[in-house]
Order: sequence, then C-alpha cells, then structure tokens
Amino acid sequence: MRVFHFLPIAAFCLMAGACGTGKNQAELTAGIHLADLDTTALPGTDFYQYACGGWMKNNPIPAEYSQYGSFTILAENNRKQIQGLIEELAATQHEAGSVAQKVGDLYKIVMDSVKLNKDGITPIKAELDRLGALKDKKELYALLGEMQKKGIVSYNVLYVGADEMNSSMNAVQTYQTGLSMGEREYYLENDAATAKIRDAFRTHVQKMYQLAGFDEATAQKGVDVVMDVETRLAKAFRSRTELRDPHANYNKMSMEELKKAYPTFDWDAYLSALDLKDVKEIIVGQPASLKAAADILDTLPVDEQGLYLQWRLIDAAAGTLNDAMAEQNFDFYQRTMSGTQEMQPRWKRAVGTVSSALGEAVGQMYVEKYFPAAAKARMVTLVKNLQESLGERIKNLAWMGDSTKVKALEKLATFHVKIGYPDTWKDYSTLEIKDDSYWANMERANEWSHAEMVAKAGKPVDKDEWLMTPQTVNAYYNPTTNEICFPAGILQYPFFDMNADDAFNYGAIGVVIGHEMTHGFDDQGRQYDKDGNLKDWWTEEDSKRFDERAQVMVNVFDSIEVAPGVYGNGRMTLGENIADHGGLQVSYQAFKKATAANPLPVMDGFTPEQRFFLAYAGVWGNNIRPEEVLNRTKSDVHALGKWRVNGALPQIGAWYEAFNVTENDPMFVPVEKRVSIW
Repeated sequence: MRVFHFLPIAAFCLMAGACGTGKNQAELTAGIHLADLDTTALPGTDFYQYACGGWMKNNPIPAEYSQYGSFTILAENNRKQIQGLIEELAATQHEAGSVAQKVGDLYKIVMDSVKLNKDGITPIKAELDRLGALKDKKELYALLGEMQKKGIVSYNVLYVGADEMNSSMNAVQTYQTGLSMGEREYYLENDAATAKIRDAFRTHVQKMYQLAGFDEATAQKGVDVVMDVETRLAKAFRSRTELRDPHANYNKMSMEELKKAYPTFDWDAYLSALDLKDVKEIIVGQPASLKAAADILDTLPVDEQGLYLQWRLIDAAAGTLNDAMAEQNFDFYQRTMSGTQEMQPRWKRAVGTVSSALGEAVGQMYVEKYFPAAAKARMVTLVKNLQESLGERIKNLAWMGDSTKVKALEKLATFHVKIGYPDTWKDYSTLEIKDDSYWANMERANEWSHAEMVAKAGKPVDKDEWLMTPQTVNAYYNPTTNEICFPAGILQYPFFDMNADDAFNYGAIGVVIGHEMTHGFDDQGRQYDKDGNLKDWWTEEDSKRFDERAQVMVNVFDSIEVAPGVYGNGRMTLGENIADHGGLQVSYQAFKKATAANPLPVMDGFTPEQRFFLAYAGVWGNNIRPEEVLNRTKSDVHALGKWRVNGALPQIGAWYEAFNVTENDPMFVPVEKRVSIW
C-alpha cells in the first residue's frame, strides 16, 4: 500500500566530515573496511570490483530484496530503530487523538493479520459496488476527484506546487499518471523480456479481479479494458527522457482556455470533488496525455469505465487487505518485475506504513533519540566548505563567460540549506486513526495529505517545508526553492563516519553534498535562476558550450552495456551523472584544501587520495537481480551503482593520479575525451 504524494523534484544523497568531531585527524581512522575490497582485481581494470568486490561477496541479496546495497542496509538499520520506538508506543494505551495513540494504533492495525484475513475484501466492497453501479458518464469526473483524494489515481493527477515561472507562489497543476506498470515502455516495447512482463501483468490483473470477488468472465473483460485504457494512455505519455524538459512540462492555461482545449472533461465537477474552488488557471504538465485521458473518459462505455476504476481501487488497496491479495500483488510487482523472492515480514511493512502516513511524527521521535542536535552544526560547516569549493570551480571555468559566472555564483550563494530535520513539525491533530480497517485508515491518511496540499493553492510557497522525512536515507535538491536538503537518516556509515578522517568523509558524504549542489547546475537545474524561477540566465554561447560538454556525458552512459544487448540511457540519467561528476570534483577540491596545512598520513596501506575514491565507491556497493537491472534501466533516472563508479571515475583526473592508472589500463580515457563540466 502506498500513501499518495506527488513530488516531481530532482533528488538524491547527503554528507558530513571530520570537522567538528572534537578529535584531531591523528586520532581518526581510515574509515575503509578492508574486507569490502577485492585486491585481486586491478583498479584500472574494474575499480568497482576492486573497491566493492569483497562487500558484494559478503552481502548476498536477501530474498526480500531485488537489490541490496549501502542504502538498503542503512534503511534497514533505521527501520529497526523506528520499530523499537513504535512498538514501545503500541504496547500501551494512550489518550485518544494523541500522536502516540495514532502511531501505536496504526502499527497494531497493520500487524493484525488475523483481522485482515477475516475481513478479506470487505473494506473495499462498498466502493467496488458503487463503481460497479456507475450508469451515467457525468458521474465520472466527481468520482475521479474523490478517488484521488483517497490515493487512487487514474488517467491524470492534479496537485498543488510551486509555479515554476513564479516560484514564490503555489499553483494548481496536472501531471501524467495512471499506468499500473509505471513506465510506458512496458506497454509499447516488444522485446522478449518486456512482452513476458506484459503477459504476466494480464494474468495478474485477472487474478486480482477474481480475488476481489469477480467471476472469471468479468475478470477477463476487466483485463481487456485495463490493457486498452493503459496502452492508449502510454502512447500519449512522454518518456522519462522527454520529461526532463521543464519548459515542455509548463503549459499554463486559464480555466476558459482549459475548457476549450478539453471540452468533454467536466472540470467543475472534478475540481469541486478535489475541494478546489475559485481556480483561475491550471498548469498542464503534458497536454497530449491529458487529451488522451479526456478522450478515453468521453468514449469508453460507462460499464467499462466502472470496471477500470474498480481495477484502480483493487490495485491501490491490495497491500492493505488479506494475505491472498497482498501476496498476488507482491508476486507481480516485486517477484516478476524486479526478481524479489520473498515478501518483507509484516513488521517491516507496518513500520513503513506508519513512517509514511505519520512521517514527521515518527521523524520527531527518531531525531530526538538518534540524531544529536550538535550534528546539525557540524553539517552546516561542512556544507559551507563544499559551497566555497564549488564557487572556486565556477570562477575558474575556462568554458564559461563572466556574465554567466556572476549569475551562477549568485545562485550558489542563495542556496537554502536544510539539515537533519525541520524546525517546525507537522500537526497531525486532524488525522483520525481508528480501529476499523487498514484500508480505511490509509484513505483517511491520503485525504489528510490531500487537504494539506490543496490548502496551499494560490498561497506563497513555504520554503521551510520539508519534502522528505528526517528518517529518510536520501537527500534532494529542489529547483523551485533552490534548496539542498540532507535528512538525519543518511548521516551514518558508509556515508558519514564520526571516527574516520577527512579523506573518508569527503569521499563519501562530501561527494553527496557536492552532488546535490551540482543538481542546481545540471541539465535541468541550470534552467532555474537563484529565485527558483524557470528563467534563462545563460548567454547563448555558454548554453551551447554546456550542451556540448553534457553530450559527452550522454555518450559515455549510452555506450555502457548493462545487460546482454541492453544499454544505459545517457540522456535519461544525465542529471544524476552530471551531479555525480560535479560532486566528485567539488568534494575532492574541498578535501585537498581542508588538509593542505596538515596532510593526512598513509593508513592501511592507502594514501589519503586513494581513501577518498575508495570511500566514494563504497557508497555504491550493491548486488542487484537481473530483473531489476532491466526494470531500473527503463525507470530510474540514476545509473546503476556499478556505473556510478566505473562510468564516473574515469572522467576524474585525480583518480588516475591516485591509483597510477595509465593508457595501458582498460578503464583509461584520454584527457581530450573525458567529461569536463563543473
């Protein structure tokens, strides 16, 4: 089960360093775990194997995962810590309406498998019946709005977020959505692997209809309807690569223009059901997909509309119902699509549900126990060092003109930095957690989130709002607020080691900080100015030179064969690859500057420079199933872990020097062919 939040932002990781540990560098460790290495491999032949081969051998993928790496392990540790906090609350009674009652009771509801199996599909039965009784097409549009509020999206999604041309104000916007398999390629491509998944999806849909109480004939009809609707949508969808163009995704229309462009769509009923009143204009993300949705809504017979919306309900609720529904849902989305062998134990799913529905309530407990306030101050200092380093690099860019440099430095100076946790916590007093059903509670949680979102329409953007919870093992850059955010959850090994020296910490979390900063200047982020507005601040010549240099990066990752006959998508992953490249360059420069007066010693047989790159590679240690390689190559804007090392490091001159990589080594790339941007 997923609590629905729509968040179209750039995202990834975090950093802290030895600075502020209270120890001098001589007292600190190397941070490198020698058992993680495979010294039978040669650094210049396969650096990923050299740096992570031991870790990969010693950390096979558990049956409940499709991939297993540093992020996974850290998330596991955080989950166990949160489990302890939640179970402590669940063990006793609390005042009705208190946060403690809500956290504890929701956990117990998810854990109660006896009740879930006894209830079966009862929690969604009334909604299924209502959709099945649909007789009039005019009822559709209000239904779509009501369902979206509860977290059941179909055809299109409406959300409230910063207006990219006026980033200080929130605006009503739309975005393409509604594909059960997520990516358009699963509906349109005809290679053997994709066709096999598509066939499995048809089988899955039929089984789910039947588990929900439909007879075989109706279930088969439902399969045909689902495939028809979603294939038609997929044909109109923009690819993930096309979605990287923010200007193409910005199409502001007045309500009069919108009704003229999509005359069959009942905007008044739809917006009213979403509790949005007096809407003057809407920013349409992808006009073609919205037109396809409007056409399907207008032409598909009403009984088929009802059947399709019943599928969307079943699909959304499956993980909150009985074991049979949850296991079939897992079988397709995890086992078939990603290769995962076993479902996670119920306690992990319960912790995930509570941490999603009551994210900042859980986050507040988490940081109070596991994230000392002093860590914020240490992070502020480290981020400042990285900002200075990036500023120095911008000033020294040979390919960028002075006028563009001035604007770039202004943008860098106005970064809004968020570390650890928000200063003000969300108020969950109006969210009801009751002992009726898991699904009913998820609907209320989604309705609560929706109400919080639509209340922002037409109001100023709150730049202090967090778009990730403190316990999240990740970080992000948001272009419309020009902010970099580093939640507390990622400030742990292998990203940050309080007892390790600067070589390790600059190589690990330092690169992640630099990564997020560089997102402000990647192929998407560079199109936003210092105030977060989608506005061209580049000279034509500098923009052309950037594109030429970015194309070198595209070519590098396009040429990588990630599986037999399957190649990476350099254009889709461009932003993340530029951010990795910039993060490495910026953090390495900051590391050398920070240690210039007091050079670090050789430790465990490695120079400080070698430990920097080993720490970076160690962050991406990962084992992944073949099915998930194919899945992520279609859907993930990040390159696979192996190539965030073996694709990125050959572009960095300092890496060659650190490991004495020469033209005789397979990973060698001539200087004139290397990526050189930030």
